[in-house]
Amino acid sequence: MVTIINFKERNKEDGTSFFVLEVQGGIEMVQSKVTGNFYATAKKAYLPSTFDAMTCQALIGTQMQGSIEKEACEPYEYTVKETGEIIILTHRYCYLPEENEKSKSTYDSFKTSVETFSLNDKHEMANV
Repeated sequence: MVTIINFKERNKEDGTSFFVLEVQGGIEMVQSKVTGNFYATAKKAYLPSTFDAMTCQALIGTQMQGSIEKEACEPYEYTVKETGEIIILTHRYCYLPEENEKSKSTYDSFKTSVETFSLNDKHEMANV
């Protein structure tokens, strides 16, 4: 389950603008690699929309089925707001609707399974 928590205006290459919805997943506990202490966090992602600002504002607080997943991408620079440090990231977070989550897990299970079948009394292995 994700919640729409905000929206932002973005510009296309042609100069026209559109709005993205900022969605946030549930609370997660993460352990610091430096201190070993746990802290609470939540993944966020942005969804492009066809809505105007008034509609986006009205949608804040709406919950939707799905999750936010980490996805590999081309390296890019990111500035840490608190410190001003510039780091290189190779991932982003994207929204995955619930039906896609089910399809993905079914596909992954199917893809990695190996089935035995009989053909003319010979048992062969097929990597599906």
